[in-house]
Amino acid sequence: MLLSPMRFGDFVWPHNPKVYEIEFSRRIVCHKVPFGLYTLSDMGRNQRILRGEGEFTGDNAYSDFKALASMFYSDKPRILVHPIWQSAPAWFVSLKLKQEPRKDYVCYEFEFWECYEGYSHSPKAVVSDASSAQSLSSTSERLTYTIKNGDTLWGVAKTNGLSLSELIALNPQIRNPNIYYCGDLIYLS
Repeated sequence: MLLSPMRFGDFVWPHNPKVYEIEFSRRIVCHKVPFGLYTLSDMGRNQRILRGEGEFTGDNAYSDFKALASMFYSDKPRILVHPIWQSAPAWFVSLKLKQEPRKDYVCYEFEFWECYEGYSHSPKAVVSDASSAQSLSSTSERLTYTIKNGDTLWGVAKTNGLSLSELIALNPQIRNPNIYYCGDLIYLS
């Protein structure tokens, strides 16, 4: 079976890498239950990781490797197209030369991490004066935020112009501020 060539951004492999693996993982957290056993919480899936090794051969081997290496310096994720893995935005995380380069042969290892771009990068509205606070509290619409992987309540509060105690007071559903999960919806006003 002939597979389509692997691509990352503008770079197209002259022939697909000879070995690769795709890692799927999920973050599970174990909470100890007092005087009991434990309970497990699903914190969501981690990024998929594509890693492997390949080789460039022929008269253009070293120039092909240099072209691939130049893609590593990209300052943003690019679309990774793999013949079996679904296409996705990914970061080029590592590239290792496996032996002394020769003019006609280069062996290398690589690693790409999938990039989820579903989170909003725009800052949330911050209440700056009392008149704004009155107009926000007088409406039935409340500002909300969805917890994502790596968030802390303190960080969310600080980013949105609140103290941690103000954020906790706005969210009585949070019984223990040390336990919250990806996907939880919290109120900012």
